[in-house]
Amino acid sequence: MQRVDFDGTFAGWRKEARQLLQAGIPPAQVSWQESRGLGDLFDEPAEVVAPPPSGAIRIPPQLAEALTYAACFRSDDRWALLYQVLWRVARGERAAMLAGDEDGSELQRRVKAIRREIHHVHAFLRFRPRAESAGPPAWVAWHQPAHDVLALAAPHFCDRMGNSSWLIATPEAAALWDGQALQLVEPCPAELQRLARQTPEDDDRNAGDELWRAYYRSTFNPARANPRTLRGNMPARFWKDLPEGPLIPALLSEARAGAQRLAQAEAVGRQSGREVLIAAERAQPERPLPTTLDECRRCELWEKATQPVAGEGPRTARILLLGEQPGDQEDLAGRPFVGPAGQVLMAALAEAGLERSEVFLTNAVKHFKWIPQGRRRKHVTPGPEIAPCRYWLEQELHDIQPTVVVALGSTALEALLKRKPRGLAQFMGRPLRLDERWIIATYHPSYILRTPDAEQQDQARQALVAALREARALAAGSTAEG
Repeated sequence: MQRVDFDGTFAGWRKEARQLLQAGIPPAQVSWQESRGLGDLFDEPAEVVAPPPSGAIRIPPQLAEALTYAACFRSDDRWALLYQVLWRVARGERAAMLAGDEDGSELQRRVKAIRREIHHVHAFLRFRPRAESAGPPAWVAWHQPAHDVLALAAPHFCDRMGNSSWLIATPEAAALWDGQALQLVEPCPAELQRLARQTPEDDDRNAGDELWRAYYRSTFNPARANPRTLRGNMPARFWKDLPEGPLIPALLSEARAGAQRLAQAEAVGRQSGREVLIAAERAQPERPLPTTLDECRRCELWEKATQPVAGEGPRTARILLLGEQPGDQEDLAGRPFVGPAGQVLMAALAEAGLERSEVFLTNAVKHFKWIPQGRRRKHVTPGPEIAPCRYWLEQELHDIQPTVVVALGSTALEALLKRKPRGLAQFMGRPLRLDERWIIATYHPSYILRTPDAEQQDQARQALVAALREARALAAGSTAEG
């Protein structure tokens, strides 16, 4: 095991990682030991160039950015994970930086957490003025982030505050702006912490906090108060450092006690004029529904999937083949039926006298549902995700207008019937007329791959071919009649 001592900054780690890659030292043989200190964290994120033993290689810019963000995530293995991902990508495993990979999933989770924490700094940091006689900085703020994001979050306030000098202090670091240059001090000296946290006696600051609290009281809408959503958007750990923080528990309590029937704060309701009554559900803002599959957040599968996988095929196809969900290879490629099950399906199509270019291929669920199993992603059968994803299936059925839909497996059949079938067997060999189109149920190609018995496997394959032949005949009959 090789111990690597560095200054605890991303720049220091990057320098050591280059040398380790060049020497061909794998992640399992490296122990990272940091001692936090000053670094070039305010520099623009540079593209990591890591030369492995086989020669120089340029790391993708998106990986360089992801590593920069993930380096701010507080965890004992933060540097080890970064080197693990860098090592794999440098050797051609581009999947290591994607959400579909075990390491990539953790990397992307940390990047997402850092972006959220930076947003929290921008949204919940409150500058307070100092007396003019006190000298610079003119404004001070105290904040307690969950991760080391000050270096990435502080530049936002340089443009916002203009030439006014300010100080942002956290338990770990401080950022100082004199109107011209930004400086990071790490660790944060005790005197800067006291300066940012103290409550000055001057009336201007007290009046400013009270004005902010008055504004918050007047704009608080009890009818739209949702404690769970509020705590999700404004975590309770920030309340104690916000001027309006002490008001929130009382306002939520009043809303639960009956104030939700009012679409205005109690103090505003006591003013002369007409009282505004509104049902709580009508007080919720209208939110636009997703217009593209890439924007879909109807269930939680998008968080771990690499990308959604839309249907593929001619818009005039008479036959639509409906599977369960994308597999591992489909999730990475962004196309349906390109993995092992897809190869079985293509062979069955050819035997049935059909080609891939003649049919429309899609799935009932558009994101890959999986759990980690070592370095593999183990398929998990979708359940509650079928209903919210039916929106996209119905859109495809409306656009394609197929004559025949072949349901490959029980999940596909459930999506079409809008109920869970008691068993696939009772529907096989019996075409069903539904919504002016034929539904044919058969085995999913992956079932054929999983069946260990050779005889049963051949029977399942023949059933799939027979279903495709029947679909071809029904589609041809409809065309002839038309």
